[in-house]
Amino acid sequence: MMPTIAERRRLFRELHRAGCFAIPNPWDAGTARYLQQLGFKAIATTSAGYAFSRGAPDGSVQRDDMLAHIKELVEATDLPVSADFEDGYAPEPEAVAENVRLCVATGVAGLSIEDAIDHTQGRLYDFDLAVERIQAAREAIAESDVILVGRAEGILVGRESFDQVLKRLRAYSEAGADCLYAPGVREPQQIKSIVAAVAPKPVNLLIGGSIGLTMKDAQALGVRRVSVGG
Repeated sequence: MMPTIAERRRLFRELHRAGCFAIPNPWDAGTARYLQQLGFKAIATTSAGYAFSRGAPDGSVQRDDMLAHIKELVEATDLPVSADFEDGYAPEPEAVAENVRLCVATGVAGLSIEDAIDHTQGRLYDFDLAVERIQAAREAIAESDVILVGRAEGILVGRESFDQVLKRLRAYSEAGADCLYAPGVREPQQIKSIVAAVAPKPVNLLIGGSIGLTMKDAQALGVRRVSVGG
């Protein structure tokens, strides 16, 4: 018997409590099932990977298409699924909240909200608005036990210093994010600084490419969750 959505959400939260786990990024039902067979304990959608699989650029998939894709992956395996929910598909906190409720209804165990408006132009939401958007997402998740990931994209898009990104991560944590994530961070000392700044909340690290860190390295730095991107 497949675990219920509530059971998957409980399992996903437990994975964040100790140790360090890898969360790979399938782009369709087939790759999701393949990753489950390899023994992974959870999977995460990839907005970029899904767009590329459709022959489209990152950021081009519309909300309803992404919701359908997320639901397909939730139904493909019995693993917890975390959704890469871009910027919540709206600038206004109220609209973000409504879209987050729709995402929660797909059965996800987690979802991320980022502060980038446009990666190609390196545009970010202003600090105060970005925090309000995380607060709105937190309120929309309510008692569903879904993990909220707050993503600070400033380093990835080349618009903010590490200190500015760290300030955002602290604020997102205080606004209700359960897990914090700054894609593009590569230096071990910076990773340790993020872990310390938001402790005891878990930190997600994007690993791969030229970062040169192993899972064991990530765990030694205090990282709880490692994603590979798409």
